Formats: sequence, C-alpha cells, structure tokens
Amino acid sequence: MTRRKTTPEEREQFETAFKEARALKAISVSAAKKKPATSVPSGIDGGTSERMRRGTLEPDARIDLHGYTERDAHRALLLFLRSAQMRGHRLVLVVTGKGRAIAPDAPFDLELNGRSRGILKTAVPRWLTEREFAGLVAERRDAHRRHGGDGALYIYLRKHR
Repeated sequence: MTRRKTTPEEREQFETAFKEARALKAISVSAAKKKPATSVPSGIDGGTSERMRRGTLEPDARIDLHGYTERDAHRALLLFLRSAQMRGHRLVLVVTGKGRAIAPDAPFDLELNGRSRGILKTAVPRWLTEREFAGLVAERRDAHRRHGGDGALYIYLRKHR
C-alpha cells in the first residue's frame, strides 16, 4: 500500500491553521502531583482496593453484631473500631446480617416492601458517616462473598496518629 501524497491545497490549509494556533496553558508540576494516581476517592491505593473487591485481603479483626440492639450495636462498633485502630489493624470485618426477608403475604408497606428488614444492615453504613467515626474510617464497602457478602462490610481504617 502506498502512502497518499498531500495536495498543495491541503498543505496550505495546514500551514494556515498552524499559524493561527495558540499555545496551551502550561500545567505546573505541582498541580500535576496533586492529582490522585487512582480514581479511588477514599485515599486507599488501587491495589488495596482491588484486593478488597476480590476478597483476597484478609480482615485483621471482625465483629458480629447479630443480636445487638441498635443502641448497643452503635456503642460496640465505635469501641471495636477505636480499639482496632489503636492496635494498628487496617481492615476489619463488621457482620451485620442480611435481616429477615419480608413474607410475601405481609401487608403493603412503603418503607419495607420488597426489601429485607435488616435494621443494622441499613444503620451501620449511616453511622460510619457520623462525626464520631470520621477519624477512624478511610473506606467502607460490602464484603466479598467468602467473608459474608451482603451481610457484612469491610471497613478500612485510617492509620492511628
């Protein structure tokens, strides 16, 4: 296959367009360094994020909140996360359970129709956004199937200062 030759008209159009071109703003080196290397917003690196997703990163500690009341579970989770962070743990597993499924013959309910009734399953992610937990949690995500799946959460802790 032979390469097509440019016509004199095409060359003239190119030269005209090239003369009218303006230089782009230079990007400073410090601005380029400030951009994160990965798309993970939490601050954990991509390798750690991927290992969590695949379930190959083993949790350092775990807590099972089955049977706790909502108030007791909140207190127990906060104490557990603080002590895990003090011990230098990075990844912990919080088992909330999936909650009981709603019976098909149950009366219609706007809040719960078609979902499970797991109080702790819905409350724990909300708690992790509270001020008390802010200095502890770097990232939260659903656990891999081998660590409990929908009934558990991975919590990646910030380093203890």
